[in-house]
Amino acid sequence: MAILPAIHGPEDVKKLSISECRTLASEIRQTIIDTVSRQGGHLASNLGDVELTIALHRAFSSPTDKIIFDVGHQIYAHKLLTGRQEMFHTLRSYKGMSGFPCRAESEHDLFDTGHSSTAISMALGLARARDLKHEDYHVVAVVGDGALTGGMCYEAMNDAGNGKNRLIVILNDNEMSISQNVGALSEYFKHLRASASWYGGKKRIKHYLQRIPLVGHPIANLIEKAKNMVKSVVTEGELFEALGFRYLGPFDGHNIDEMTRVFEEAKQVSDTPLLIHVITKKGYGYDLAEPQPEKFQGVAPFRVENGLKRNQSSKESAAQAAGRALTALAERDERVVAVTAAMAGGTGLAGFAEAYPERFFDVGIAEQHAVRMAEGLARAGMRPYFAVYATFLQRAYDQIVHDVCLQNVPVTILADHAALVGDDGKTHHGVLSVPMVLNIPNLTLLAPRDTDDIRAAVEASIGVEGPCVIEYPKDGIEPYAKPLDGKAPEVGSWQTLREGADATVLAYGRMTKHAMQAAQLLAEEGIQIGVIDAWSLRPMDMACLCALFDKKARIITIEEGELIGGFGAEIARLCVEHGAQEPAAILGLPNRFIAHGSVDQLLEECGLKPEQIAQRIRLALAEKNDG
Repeated sequence: MAILPAIHGPEDVKKLSISECRTLASEIRQTIIDTVSRQGGHLASNLGDVELTIALHRAFSSPTDKIIFDVGHQIYAHKLLTGRQEMFHTLRSYKGMSGFPCRAESEHDLFDTGHSSTAISMALGLARARDLKHEDYHVVAVVGDGALTGGMCYEAMNDAGNGKNRLIVILNDNEMSISQNVGALSEYFKHLRASASWYGGKKRIKHYLQRIPLVGHPIANLIEKAKNMVKSVVTEGELFEALGFRYLGPFDGHNIDEMTRVFEEAKQVSDTPLLIHVITKKGYGYDLAEPQPEKFQGVAPFRVENGLKRNQSSKESAAQAAGRALTALAERDERVVAVTAAMAGGTGLAGFAEAYPERFFDVGIAEQHAVRMAEGLARAGMRPYFAVYATFLQRAYDQIVHDVCLQNVPVTILADHAALVGDDGKTHHGVLSVPMVLNIPNLTLLAPRDTDDIRAAVEASIGVEGPCVIEYPKDGIEPYAKPLDGKAPEVGSWQTLREGADATVLAYGRMTKHAMQAAQLLAEEGIQIGVIDAWSLRPMDMACLCALFDKKARIITIEEGELIGGFGAEIARLCVEHGAQEPAAILGLPNRFIAHGSVDQLLEECGLKPEQIAQRIRLALAEKNDG
C-alpha cells in the first residue's frame, strides 16, 4: 500500500517507521520525476534532498519550528510532505503550484524566494525575534554548497557567530550549483568530501559490529560518535568554527535514520549556532540524472525513459545568439573577456568558455563581485562582458551605479531573461530591468527585438566607450521585419518598421513584434498605425522623437516591463519638456509581482497580446478623437 497519499502534513511523517520512511522516499522521488517530466522544473537538486527533507520533518515540528530552504531548488519534497500533494500536478503551471517556496500556498513556507544565499540571514532574523519575544522554537536554514559562494551567507554567519544565537544551518553539500562550483571554497568542500571517503569503511565496520550480540550496537555507536568528535575538532570545519559556528559532519544525507538522530541531537544545542554538514547526491535515484546532474538542473518537460525533451526545438535562443556573437567578437579582439556568476550554460557562454578558457571567468554565485571585478578588468584595458539573468542583476545594483557607471568604464552587461520569463514566476521575471538602469548616468541601454539584432547589439557594444547593458528575453525571436530605410541598427538610432498616419507606436524587445501584429490587425479595419523599434533606450533617438513632436503625431508606447519609471514614463517626461502633446497611451505591465505561467498566458493576463494591444490602441484613439 502506498504511503505518500496518507501523508497530509509533517505530523504524519513522524508516525512512520524507518522502513516506511525509505518507502516514502522512493514514492516522493518517483512523484517528482513523473511531475517534472510533464511540467518542467528543477529536478536534480530536488531528487537529492528527499531523505534529508523527510528527516527534517521527523525531527522538527513545522510550522512551529521554522525551516527555510535557500533558493528553493530543493523544495519539492517539502511541498509533498506539507499537504500539497493534490495540487502538485499543477507545478509551475498558470495559477497552479509555484516551483519555489510560496507563502500563499502554505504556512510551512516562510518566505517567497528564488535567489540564492539568503536563507541564513532570514533565519538569523527569525532567531533573534524569537529570543527577544522569549519564545521557544528551532530555526533551521537549509543551504546548498553552491549558495556558499555568495558573500551574503558569510555576512550572516559572521553576524550569527558573533551573537551566539541558537540557530541551525544545514549545509547540503551536493558538489555543484547550477554550473560546476568554482573557487577556493569549492576546493575546501572537496577536502571535506575527500575525508568522507571513510563512509564506505565506516558502514562496513558498523555492519559487522552490529552483528555482535549484546555489545555490537553500543560499540558501533560509540565509535561513530568518537569519530565524529575527532573529525570536527581536528580535521574539519575550521572555516565555520572560525565564524563562531559549532561544526558537525559530514553525514550521509541519504540515511534517514542517521540524519534524524543528528537533528534530534542538534536540538539540544542552545549556546551557539550550529552547522551540520550533510553530503547528498544530485539526481539521486534517477539513473539518467545521477551521472549528469547539471543537465537535469532546470529542465523543460522531458521523457523519463531517455531524458530527451518532449518538444525538441532547433530555434536559436536569445542567449545562444548573444553567446555566439560574443565568441565571434573575441576571435577578432583579444581584449574581450566573458564573466558569469555560475550560469555559463544558461546565459549562452559555454561555447565561449570552450573556445577561450583563459578569457572566461566563472566567479560563482556572486553577482556583486562579478560586476566589480569586470570594472577592474576594464580599468586594465580589457573589454569585459558579464552575462547574467536580469533578475539576478538586481543583486548588483550598487556595483553598477557606483563601480561601473560612476567610473564610466566600458563594462557590458548581457541581461538575459529580461521581461516575463514564464514558469519560474515572480522571483525570476526581469520586468524591473529597464526602470532599474534607465536613469543611471553614462549608461547605454539597448533592447534588440530579435536574434539578428542581438548579434548586432553585441557587435555595436565594442564601440561604446562606457558602460552598456544589452537586455533580451529568454526565448529567441527569429527576424520578422526590416527597417524601411534598410540601415543596420546603430546605437542612438531607432528603426521605423511601418509607417502609419493615425498613430505611431514606440516599442522595444518582444513588444515590437506584438506591435507589428497589432498594427496589421488594425490595418484590416482601415486604421493605419506606424511602428518604430526604439531599441536604443539610452541614448534615445531624439531626432526621430522630435520629428514626431513637430508633426504632432499621436504616440503610443508599449513595453514588457514596469510602467513606473519605465520607457513610456520617460517618453511622457520628454513630451512635457518639449511642449509636445502627451502619449495617447502608455502600455506595459501592471505595478505588481506577476505569478508564474507560460509567457503567453501572462501577457494575456496583462493585456499585451497583439489582439489586446490592437483593442487598447483602438480605444485610446477613440478617446482622443472624442476629446
